[in-house]
Amino acid sequence: MSKHWGQIISIWVIVAILALWAILSQSQSTAPAWFGTILAGSVALVSLYHLFRAQPEGIVRKLVYVGGGSYLILAVATAYVFLAS
Repeated sequence: MSKHWGQIISIWVIVAILALWAILSQSQSTAPAWFGTILAGSVALVSLYHLFRAQPEGIVRKLVYVGGGSYLILAVATAYVFLAS
């Protein structure tokens, strides 16, 4: 596995953990409100990484993969919240 996929998957794991935290610690009505913040934070994390590394190669691909994967994780979490209530 390349270094780039390791970074992408680690961000997905962080997003999944934060989504689980939001579901378990917040009420059912306020948990989805956190999901937008989590999604924005995942994209910002990729941007900050590339800003500090000063390597523009592959930033768009990483942004698409991280954003898309995070969106999918949070969509599943949103479906769970709505079906559970």
